[in-house]
Amino acid sequence: MLPDSTHKLILASSSKYRKELLSRLGFPFTAISPDIDETPFPDEKPQETASRLAYLKAKAIGMQYPGSIVIGSDQVAECQGEQIGKPGTFEKALAQLQKMRGREVNFHTALCVWNGMDADPDKTAQKEIVKTVVTFRDLPDEELKAYLNIEEPYDCAGSAKNEALGIAILEKIESSDPTALTGLPLIALTTMLRQCGLSFFSGAAK
Repeated sequence: MLPDSTHKLILASSSKYRKELLSRLGFPFTAISPDIDETPFPDEKPQETASRLAYLKAKAIGMQYPGSIVIGSDQVAECQGEQIGKPGTFEKALAQLQKMRGREVNFHTALCVWNGMDADPDKTAQKEIVKTVVTFRDLPDEELKAYLNIEEPYDCAGSAKNEALGIAILEKIESSDPTALTGLPLIALTTMLRQCGLSFFSGAAK
């Protein structure tokens, strides 16, 4: 059920991390998981995959709920030119962390805002990619396994759950938006939502 609001805001995601981030902005919203194929295309660059999937997520939900503002986001990690997605299992997560330890990894977080109040929302869809460069610590397998057993970050791209104990396996984070690595770049998003007519401080005292 959509919220009773002047602007019906929908997050096209089932991610608990993105829900928590969007809730910081104070708008009522509904989270709906889009049903799309997230398989990368052959020879597709990581940032291209992230951008395409963010757009497809927003469009899929936007077509189902006309008149709504829909937020789509996707993240793809890249290590030495190789795409690194969500591991899904302990074994795959450990292999990811072993590959990334001691190295710089690029996290491409794509954002798309679909404004269903526009006459042609497909044409006016706003898109942006925020790149975060993460340096992983060169840790032994024992520490990596312990981290995985504690956090179970199997739904996180690159197994990097930085908002919790995962911060201890990282040496450095470089980004223009501190929320991008968690999965939803709020600085870029607030700019896009302003373009859609949403006001963040309309109820604030003068």
